[in-house]
Amino acid sequence: MHPAFSVIFLTTLIGAGQGLFMALVTGQVYSVAQLLEPQDSLSFYAMGSALAMVLLGLGLVAAVFHLGKPSYFFTRAWRGMSQWRTSWLSRELIALPAFMLLVVLYGLAHFAGLTEPLFVIKGVVPVDITLLLGLVGALFSIVLFVCTAMIYASVRFLQEWHSPLTVANFILFGLASGFTLAAAFSAWNGVALVGFFGVWAVIFTVLVAITRGFSMYRNGRIKHKSTLQTAIGVRHTKIKQRSMGFMGGSFNTREFFHGAGEGTVGFIRLFFIIGVFVIPLTLLGAANVLQSAYLPLLAFVAQYVGLLAERWYFFAEAKHPQNLYYQTVG
Repeated sequence: MHPAFSVIFLTTLIGAGQGLFMALVTGQVYSVAQLLEPQDSLSFYAMGSALAMVLLGLGLVAAVFHLGKPSYFFTRAWRGMSQWRTSWLSRELIALPAFMLLVVLYGLAHFAGLTEPLFVIKGVVPVDITLLLGLVGALFSIVLFVCTAMIYASVRFLQEWHSPLTVANFILFGLASGFTLAAAFSAWNGVALVGFFGVWAVIFTVLVAITRGFSMYRNGRIKHKSTLQTAIGVRHTKIKQRSMGFMGGSFNTREFFHGAGEGTVGFIRLFFIIGVFVIPLTLLGAANVLQSAYLPLLAFVAQYVGLLAERWYFFAEAKHPQNLYYQTVG
């Protein structure tokens, strides 16, 4: 498939924003359970929510530019939402603004200091409006992850995508980048949660390294249902294509094939493995030892750049059946 950079930025930015929000809520749950020191609502949770909204907003901008005519965004978005019964894209279009609204409400509740307990569980765990908004927001974040991933995982004829590993990878990549950013945000603000978020970031990074490794192993050994023989209806065992029937490219050759050589694809695969997994894990480990405020930020930047390459490879890895015929320009 042809990797559209607008979709690459859309999925990675929104995923990091979702992961950051879930990291904030995780930290609050731990502090409510008295497993961590409570943090300041204004400087940590409200500002962290604002940072998550920046990422979500930038992802939404990328979604606008993905449309053929960005000026038609609201018209097309409204029409897209109407197909929620059958379309995962429609469900994503509903889940995204709902999640963004919950992030805004969560941040505003912390900004306003609405932390008086509404009730106390077993006389130990105080529950306030910010915690309820956070938990509901985390639930919507998972729903949004699933909707986004199922847009691709539900496409049966793209066998590289049609797997539960696609959903797992989308969720874990978002959590890994979000918790890495939370560690950087904590270090930058002098909050003593760098180690907490850093450990979770390492866990999610290792988990997604395993699941993405399984998906690449699986995709490299797929026996595709469509072949050159089935594409043209000829059963001969030796068929070699010389031309696609015309002398130049077309929509099919541009939209459903990335156009890069095997060397380029292999380089990008190696690049994202190093950028998403090796460098962040190294920097997060060093940050824990050196108590550096800059290394977690560098870890996030390196990981996000690696995620851009990973998402490009995710699209390039999928082999559209039509490319069996439109693969050679005469």
